Amino acid sequence: MKQVTGTGKYELLLESCRALDPIPTAVAHPCEETALSGAIEAAAKGLITPILVGPSAKIREIARAAGIDLGATRIVDVPHSHAAAAKAVQLVREGEARLLMKGSLHSDEILGAVLAKEIGLRTGRRLSHVFIMDVPTYHKVLVVTDAAINIAPTLEDKVDICQNAIDLAVALGVKRPKVAILAAVETVNSKMPSTIDAAALCKMADRGQITGGLLDGPLAFDNAISAEAAKVKGITSEVAGDPDILLVPDLEAGNMLAKQLTFLANADSAGLVLGARVPIILTSRADSVRSRIASCAVAVMAAHAKTWSLQAAV
Repeated sequence: MKQVTGTGKYELLLESCRALDPIPTAVAHPCEETALSGAIEAAAKGLITPILVGPSAKIREIARAAGIDLGATRIVDVPHSHAAAAKAVQLVREGEARLLMKGSLHSDEILGAVLAKEIGLRTGRRLSHVFIMDVPTYHKVLVVTDAAINIAPTLEDKVDICQNAIDLAVALGVKRPKVAILAAVETVNSKMPSTIDAAALCKMADRGQITGGLLDGPLAFDNAISAEAAKVKGITSEVAGDPDILLVPDLEAGNMLAKQLTFLANADSAGLVLGARVPIILTSRADSVRSRIASCAVAVMAAHAKTWSLQAAV
């Protein structure tokens, strides 16, 4: 993926999607203006073909009040948000949709349907969330994971979290994503489990248990992001100053980091859940239409990359 300084990185994602076919996308309960307009605008930009799943009358009323032209968009009528989540997952399982998008329902409703035994979208991977962030002061798109699902991930959980993020970055065009494994310090300390996990993850990558990326850690945030800070502390690293992915020690650290970048550094953020059968576009109910469209663009690239990978394996 082409990299630029400053803002405009999301626009490059959209440009990358121009040659890709739109992906059928089950949109669960788009019963709020931003959720509905985000899906419809993403369709207008050629990213997705939305299937709106929710109370039909309510969806049409929201569209009428907001001046949103639904055109010939398919609507699957279900009575409430819980039913919308279950039906949207069913559409994916049956092959009618290849992406799943959260509308205006709670995250735990849609993830509950995804994780349902036998009728959900589980795989052998653990689910994890990624924020794909356009930070004006950073020179490329930055992935932060996991800041929304795994509260206190074990080492084994972090393997899946890391691999999910690497696979996504590769789908976005990064040949060998650089992963900075964050902690409060850059040295291994037995009293700080996150530093031991970081060291173990790096060795696991050396032994092929994590593939496709270049890992380094533990790294404190300053020397992960700043090559100059790493130099001052005597750290020699191909990752320091140039990471594509920031792997955080736990959800609290990740959530605070992502929100600090958003509110203090004016970063835009897109959100996806990885590790299920298909990428899940998981945005906050307060997210802007721009963020929802960017999330769709990233999901579309990930879905196409998965299709190409499966075709290559045949």
